[in-house]
Amino acid sequence: MLLPHSPQQNHLLAALATADFERISGDLEQVPMALGEILYEPGGQLLHAYFPTTAVVSLHYVMASGASAEVAGVGNEGVVGIPLFMGGNTTSSSAVVEIAGFAYRLSALVLKEELVRGGTLLPLLLRYTQALMTQMGQTAACNRHHTIEQQLCRWLLLTLDRMTTTDLVMTQELIASMLGVRREGITEAAGKLQQAGYIRYRRGHIAVVERAGLELHACECYAVVKKELNRLLSTPTRLSDMQSTTVLQKTK
Repeated sequence: MLLPHSPQQNHLLAALATADFERISGDLEQVPMALGEILYEPGGQLLHAYFPTTAVVSLHYVMASGASAEVAGVGNEGVVGIPLFMGGNTTSSSAVVEIAGFAYRLSALVLKEELVRGGTLLPLLLRYTQALMTQMGQTAACNRHHTIEQQLCRWLLLTLDRMTTTDLVMTQELIASMLGVRREGITEAAGKLQQAGYIRYRRGHIAVVERAGLELHACECYAVVKKELNRLLSTPTRLSDMQSTTVLQKTK
């Protein structure tokens, strides 16, 4: 069993080859993440990559008017700080903690040094980036073509997948901000889901009572994102095994 707050509670870190993980493990710093904490803002220089374990981070865009909408969420399946290994170093989006918890951070310098070594970290991060791009594209399509109720189901399911509890500490105002809709729309949608017996809501808390009901009520967007994440990061052949095979082929 994993110890509380182990770095390998993050799926990317857990998927690293043993030698690669041991090389960076001493540089992984456990950090608490408070609700609403801003990890970076548009145009800011990224100094660390964050690997959430129990926290969930929202990547969103803020308009000139102050309105904002989430384009993707990152939890224990991923990493916050993609520009660091894609060559940009800065980004036009913001990263804000939406579920308080913990993460492990790695300095930009150590991350880049590890990527130069050509181990299992880079291909793993690139696969995750592809999965994240799918999530962003599907979110855009969902926000355009599906009802607020369906969007709420998608958001709840994706958030639950990153948590060890079915009780979310989350206000309707914050969810409305994440989805880029009016609070009244979230109130109505949450009311319908509560009447159906799928969730139980009280101010600041949402408890999921029947997950299967949410899955049936959600649009196809949740399944698309989940399937792509599993395809790219839960393959039968681990990346470490793939790397070993490549090395053997080169030595022949």
